[in-house]
Amino acid sequence: MKYTQYFLFTKARPDRAMVKQEWIESVIQNPVKIEVQADDRLRMWGKIEKADNRYLGVVLLEDHETVHNAFLIDLLRNKKGSILWI
Repeated sequence: MKYTQYFLFTKARPDRAMVKQEWIESVIQNPVKIEVQADDRLRMWGKIEKADNRYLGVVLLEDHETVHNAFLIDLLRNKKGSILWI
């Protein structure tokens, strides 16, 4: 797996340190949602049960292989319980 310098720098931040490589690989292999950004990067999402069922966002560069960003978020839900994607 390839990483940008930005990813390597930010993964040391306290809010990113808990993100495991296996979680990133899991999201890349089985995303629940994929968006193509205007710059042709892919933004992928996957639910991580071992992270209290939070969602992991993974951004791949335009080569669709290099990890540029990975971060956990708590998704908002509407009154019916459906996910309100960011």
